[in-house]
Amino acid sequence: MMGSKGLKPKIQVFLAIASCLLVVIFTSLSTFAQSSAPTLQVATEPTFPPFEMQDQATGELSGFDIDLMTAIGEAAKLNIEFVSLPFDGIIPALQSKTMDAAISGMTITAERAQTVSFSRPYFKAGLAIAVQEDNTSIKNFSDLEGKQIAVQIGSTGAQEASTIEGANISSFDSASLALQELINGKVDAVVNDGPVTLYAIRQAGLQGVKVVGELVTEEYYGIAMPKDSPYLNDINNALELLIQDGRYRAIYQTWFAGEPPELPLVPPALETQEVIVFDWGKLFANLIQGSTITLLLTALAFAFGLIGGTLVAIALISPYKPLRLLCRIYVDFFRGTPMLVQLFMIYFGLPGLFKELGLEFSFDRFPAAVLALSLNSAAYLAEIMRGGIESIDKGQWEASQSLGMSPLQTMQDVIFPQALRRMLPPLGNEFITLVKDTSLVAVIGFEELFRQGQLMVAITYRSFEVYLAVALMYLVLTTLSSFGFKWLEVRMNPLQRQKPALKT
Repeated sequence: MMGSKGLKPKIQVFLAIASCLLVVIFTSLSTFAQSSAPTLQVATEPTFPPFEMQDQATGELSGFDIDLMTAIGEAAKLNIEFVSLPFDGIIPALQSKTMDAAISGMTITAERAQTVSFSRPYFKAGLAIAVQEDNTSIKNFSDLEGKQIAVQIGSTGAQEASTIEGANISSFDSASLALQELINGKVDAVVNDGPVTLYAIRQAGLQGVKVVGELVTEEYYGIAMPKDSPYLNDINNALELLIQDGRYRAIYQTWFAGEPPELPLVPPALETQEVIVFDWGKLFANLIQGSTITLLLTALAFAFGLIGGTLVAIALISPYKPLRLLCRIYVDFFRGTPMLVQLFMIYFGLPGLFKELGLEFSFDRFPAAVLALSLNSAAYLAEIMRGGIESIDKGQWEASQSLGMSPLQTMQDVIFPQALRRMLPPLGNEFITLVKDTSLVAVIGFEELFRQGQLMVAITYRSFEVYLAVALMYLVLTTLSSFGFKWLEVRMNPLQRQKPALKT
């Protein structure tokens, strides 16, 4: 028989093997449970520090909302996948159910609650008024009457600013662009969420700006979800658990000073329900107004682009090499970089650059938009015109010279009229492209056709109907433009102008 001393090592080996097997089993079960947990696609706009932003070191999303939503996912046993979206596109994404939820510093309002569901409030905030440091005339909300105000489109700051009598409102896609507008001296004030504005001034080092009115209104942020979302109770229960066990307090104090305020189960904004009536007449009037501005922008940009493109095209075929090289750099730059970047450089970049150099320089939105569109269009038109001129047989130059015509007379009377007829189709394409490209100036708060649509969506949350109407309006403008250039082609073609002889 084996003694007790011989049994002990075998028992220890058995217990060690059993322990390892248990660890492997529990790890596998945990991994399986985690992988089988539902995955929520959560929309957020990462330009709203300190709630959501990109970490400069890692490039990953960070902020109070990101930390809180991650903790909610852990508590509710949900996998969270963040998706970056512009703020004004979040509610349409929830309406179409392409997103499962959204956390983006979104204030719970009665209007929004008619189109999406909200969790219980997770943050108490309010609006703040930001002005330049040397501004002493604006101290409260009543002082904003008749002033130039910048806001973020679709935000409660935009809604509150729209109630100010005589105020001229400029809407931007993000709070950072609105604050940049204030720094450049284009507006008198910015009405925006208080914590975001304070973070930009105190933590992000925003210079030349101060807050003169904090918590102008009392607001509560909520996690938005599609109507009848199956995850609403899970998220509410997880949020309640985080508040009760102290994890919410720990996340709050990571990003903000002091103790977190008490949060109600139902925000005051939802105590009364208000029905939004969609006004088709107002939509039509706003789109007509936006179409007028779009056509004006297109006409001016195309006219200036045509002048500039002609000069650049002539320079590109000139015998002067330095001039050809300079114009080639210009054409390649404006054709090789996005127009949106060019617009930002001209409208936001140039004033900031001149300010750093100690020079006062500012662009209004209209001339900045026309300049950016004209410079971009001139680069494309220059290539069209150069190609059209070079397509004319060189023998016609020689024939004109033999008749004693100067190079200018040859270009004016012989070459250019023929080249223009060949250039009309691509010129028409460029004009139609320019009509659509004017929508890009919406990012600097210019209320052309597309921006008018965005503003209507921000108020009504009827994205499909509004954007369909905007698309149809663009279709009308481009179709009319196409017919106009086809008419020009017929009028400038001597063969097509000739009427057929009457049969006798």
